[in-house]
Amino acid sequence: MTKRVSYRGMVMICVAILLATVLIQLGAQQPTAEKVRIGKDDIGGVVASGKGPEAGVWVIAETNDLPTKFVKIVVTDDLGRYVVPGLPKANYKVWVRGYGLVDSPKVQATPGKIANLNAVVAPDAHAAAEYYPAIYWFSLMRVPDKSEFPGTGPKGNGIPENMKSQGQWLHLLKTDACWTCHQLGDKATREFPEGLGHFDTSTAAWARRLLAGQAGENMINGLSQLGPERALAMFADWTDRIAAGELPPVPPRPQGVERNVVITEWDWADPKAYLHDEIATDKRNPKLNANGLLYGAAELSTDYLPVLDPVGNAKSQLKVPVRDPKTPSSAEDKIPAPSPYWGDEAIWRSQANVHTPMFDEKGRLWFTSRIRPRENPAFCKEGSSNPSAKLFPLQNSGRQLAVYDPRTKQVTLIDTCFGTHHLVFAEDANNTLWTSSGGGGGAVGWLNTKMFDETHDEEKSQGWTALILDTNGNGKRDAYVEPDQPVDPTKDKRIAAAFYGVTVSPVDGSVWGSVLGFPGAVVRLNPGSNPPATTLAELYELPWNNPNAPVHGYSPRGLDIDRNGVVWTVIGSGHLASFDRRKCKGPLNGPTATGQHCPEGWTLYPLPGPQLKGVTDPGSAEASYYDWVDQFDTFGLGKNVPIATGNGNDALLALLPDSGKFVVLRVPYPMGFYAKGMDGRIDDPQAGWKGKGVWATYGTRTPFHAEGGKGTTSKVLHFQLRPDPLAN
Repeated sequence: MTKRVSYRGMVMICVAILLATVLIQLGAQQPTAEKVRIGKDDIGGVVASGKGPEAGVWVIAETNDLPTKFVKIVVTDDLGRYVVPGLPKANYKVWVRGYGLVDSPKVQATPGKIANLNAVVAPDAHAAAEYYPAIYWFSLMRVPDKSEFPGTGPKGNGIPENMKSQGQWLHLLKTDACWTCHQLGDKATREFPEGLGHFDTSTAAWARRLLAGQAGENMINGLSQLGPERALAMFADWTDRIAAGELPPVPPRPQGVERNVVITEWDWADPKAYLHDEIATDKRNPKLNANGLLYGAAELSTDYLPVLDPVGNAKSQLKVPVRDPKTPSSAEDKIPAPSPYWGDEAIWRSQANVHTPMFDEKGRLWFTSRIRPRENPAFCKEGSSNPSAKLFPLQNSGRQLAVYDPRTKQVTLIDTCFGTHHLVFAEDANNTLWTSSGGGGGAVGWLNTKMFDETHDEEKSQGWTALILDTNGNGKRDAYVEPDQPVDPTKDKRIAAAFYGVTVSPVDGSVWGSVLGFPGAVVRLNPGSNPPATTLAELYELPWNNPNAPVHGYSPRGLDIDRNGVVWTVIGSGHLASFDRRKCKGPLNGPTATGQHCPEGWTLYPLPGPQLKGVTDPGSAEASYYDWVDQFDTFGLGKNVPIATGNGNDALLALLPDSGKFVVLRVPYPMGFYAKGMDGRIDDPQAGWKGKGVWATYGTRTPFHAEGGKGTTSKVLHFQLRPDPLAN
């Protein structure tokens, strides 16, 4: 009996020791603040909720102590640990945001200190969904079914009779109308602002909303193309279902390398200005302008370029002049109905209408800018001796060029016959500046900047061309038929198209542009030995309703090119698409080369995010505005990585071409991140991840739609990729 009791006691003691050992081991696995190593410029700690450590959530550090508002954002690791690195000396408010949570209380912290944060689990699904990106809410929209096409007009189903397919209708909703200016699905658009007024139905509220502010006429024009009866009913149904409690799918938290992303933000404009784009360096040489000033383009909103000093954390402005005081101004735009945010005030007041900036090899800033009224000077028109005007005279242009030299602080205005929109430098001896016209005008223009620097002769330094297909296939430019005339196998053919996006191949110097519309296309322009007389074009439409195409898509917008000459474009069907001319099997010129002759050249990658209700075709509800190829690995994912603007995803979307997978560079704060472009810069090649990164800006026309509402300004962002979530 005694032996039996002793044996039981020994067993109990052994069990107790074993349990204690397990508990000690488990305790050792729990993250602690002591395990987070930080430097004097960092804030770090552990994020945990009542459920334990929170992995894949964002920690946001914000301060107003610097010359301009400053924010830095990181993601927690698998154990809920975080490090916000490289903070300027200031007092910060630090808090947690993540899917499944609501914002935590803001904690005061300073660099060099540990700050453990208590995450707050969302009390219900509705509270959690308030933090989801716009695309998830937008995906709830029930678009017209395929069976409703072709449209039967206002007396039928409300869809215009010229709308032959669901895809054609969606390209307007997503690519060439609503989404080109701002998000759909953010809180400002899925709900009705109080300032809009009271309406008996959501249909009436939407009809009134689309009249608001200086963009009212643009919105009504877009609505008329969609068919007001059908489109208003769709918008009303969408907002009614959301108001009744319908929720979108849950987005995933950042995974893998997405947790290594560091985002830095600076305010750099005013609440009435919106940004189109920014530039940090020479696209051809990302080491240029290291640690230097960044410049933005404020388009129709104001006549200054916002300027950021990322080292001094300070913002300033560069005034943009015009040549002719009679240059039109956006202040003259009619306001059909008061804005719920700004009333009858014309907040956009720009003559220059600066669209896109670009650095040259000398560190000068070139940008597209309106300098005069639309009518062109005589040397552009019929009867001129200008070589380009002899071939294709131009009567007017809506925007021209300008260059700013930071050393002299001077802006030089340059008149061009062709309209300008985007611009890009070629890698040639003349540093030729190629431009797009934004989709109109029917011509592609260029400026020989070497000649302009030597002569300052606007007329002799520029040239332009119509887009002429080598339809007869003889390899040279001949007499051509017009776009509305049938193909003549003995002649060439002009196409009624113009570039929207524009890029230059580093392989052969060919110029590529995107052509808006449905199904849309990319065009290859070969300048030849004596442009414009020798310039010929090749047309490659998106593969749509093509039985030889393995996948279908439509409606490109922005585009760029990699170092191998592969063109990348974002398309309205919700894809990032590549076109590789080397894969084409048939003839690239001749009477059959009219657009759908190389479907094998296209590869389509569905963009992240859910698809719209009622859409069964592959793709996503995403409507990306532009894309950029990281040719020189300025971010850290490798060379030639294409990155799309995730305008509904609140993100940049980087594709790893070898795997076909996207890395989502999501911006959680303020909600409403919407970029229209980006570029990458290497500030210090010896500093690893700290010495490089990708730059972008909030490019929405409605910064007052973003989180914070009226008073929110555009921000410029720096995306960096560290080797792990705790690297400092």
